[in-house]
Amino acid sequence: MPTDTTERDALERAAEHALAFLEGLDTRSVATTASLAELRARLGRPLADHGVPATQVIDELVADADAGILGSQGGRFFSWVIGGGTPAAMAADWLTTVWDQNAGIHACAPAASVVEEVAAGWLTELFELPAGTSVGFVTGTQMAHMTCLAAARHAVLRDRGWDVERNGLAGAPPIRVLANADRHGSVDRAVRFVGIGSDAIQPLAVDDDGRVQPEVLRAALAASPDPAIVVLQAGELNLAAFDPFEDLAPIARAAGAWSHVDGAFGLWAKASPGHRDLVRGLELCDSWTTDGHKYLNVPYDSGLAFVRDAEAHRAAMTLSTSYLPAGGAARDALDWNPEFSRRARGFAVYAALRELGREGVADLVERTSRYAHTVAVGIGAMPGAELIAASGLNQGLVRFGDDRRTDAVIAAINATGEAFFGGVTWHGRRAMRISACNWRTTEADVARTLAAVREIVDSVK
Repeated sequence: MPTDTTERDALERAAEHALAFLEGLDTRSVATTASLAELRARLGRPLADHGVPATQVIDELVADADAGILGSQGGRFFSWVIGGGTPAAMAADWLTTVWDQNAGIHACAPAASVVEEVAAGWLTELFELPAGTSVGFVTGTQMAHMTCLAAARHAVLRDRGWDVERNGLAGAPPIRVLANADRHGSVDRAVRFVGIGSDAIQPLAVDDDGRVQPEVLRAALAASPDPAIVVLQAGELNLAAFDPFEDLAPIARAAGAWSHVDGAFGLWAKASPGHRDLVRGLELCDSWTTDGHKYLNVPYDSGLAFVRDAEAHRAAMTLSTSYLPAGGAARDALDWNPEFSRRARGFAVYAALRELGREGVADLVERTSRYAHTVAVGIGAMPGAELIAASGLNQGLVRFGDDRRTDAVIAAINATGEAFFGGVTWHGRRAMRISACNWRTTEADVARTLAAVREIVDSVK
């Protein structure tokens, strides 16, 4: 192994590059500027027989990857729901790498275990979830769905006298999954991952606002006596629609069904005085998911699974072997998520919550929601543009004439490097999605974005 550079040399060089990147966010292109072929050519070096100094590796990695780094850390990224990284969260994430703790069990990472325990308590309070709610720190909402649905699978089959962890699903009562028709695809993947199968999903029709109405759920539950899991939404991907939890959760509970909430970004509305009415009654449900790398603005990967029935959660996840020391009163993370060896991702969550506090989280939600609304309405008012939706949270949809021109406008805006948007097919028509949840976004970013879009809309025919 090369010995002509020290750990300090390598880390200081990385820090220099990192700070230069962050300080240049306002001037660099938000879109990537290298093609796939160019990135493959730059990064596809032959693996040498002998190693090279660490500082050289870092310098060349930065140079070769730079044009392929999307500016999602910056304030003019309005495509997918991606947050940035707050200073404390990024710094804690660097320390997480240096400490290199295996956070699977307390004995291997005592501080990481306690940090997750504390942060879990803060989050359940922030979201006003029931006392005793258990929390799993996972990679993202995809794995949070899987974790929660595994707990749900355990509970609904336990109530029918079936031990799914011991006996599997073969021969078990069939489980129905009644899900909002506009659900995110990660729900379907999670249903597959836990062995229920996508054919078990029965879409629940939604109204014009993307919400499941009580009579729809009531009829679906009454259609079969089989155990059921109901999947509701707190923040649909395009309209940021919220199901009426205070009406639907009691219906599911009365029928013996488990109600699960996809709150990848919408769960954070609970922390905002100006938006918490959107999630009224959410605490009546049985499980919830969200992402830390969205509204909390911690580095990837950070997802959170919350389960009311901690016994079901633990039964679905836990593992006991002779070589693992018993945790006793300590919190072993593998009791609450599907991973064994894992990164101590709770440090960044803990740091971000301390840095922001309750007021900071609320301000972040309210401020970015205001910016998303301003961008959507501002673009929608431009000649040749149409405002399809500007939600009560942080999403919006606009369209530019027909499908071809809409995609052409999006591509032209992104090519300027001034801002970045994504496209979506919504109710059979192409539209431009507008999303905001980055703490770095400012009113100046909004004004600069609107000016750039105005020039493109005027020029693209």
